[in-house]
Amino acid sequence: MTFDSVIMLIVLLLSILGLIRVLLGPTIWDRMLGFSVFSSKIIIMAVLIGVIIRRTYIIDVAIIYGVLGFIGTIMIARTIERRGDI
Repeated sequence: MTFDSVIMLIVLLLSILGLIRVLLGPTIWDRMLGFSVFSSKIIIMAVLIGVIIRRTYIIDVAIIYGVLGFIGTIMIARTIERRGDI
């Protein structure tokens, strides 16, 4: 196994742990935190793939995904805060 594949496996394992937190989280805040962790690991994986195959547009897509994920998390948090479901 090369160094790249080892790093990809580690990031994949960490993203699966974040996805488990999304599915099993007892509160909505735990699920949001799990989604944020999962989203950040997907961004890291996209950047790693872009570097490995030497395609810079994949890094641009990862940046856009990061911005959209951040805005989505903020919007979900504001909606939950206004409704009062904690």
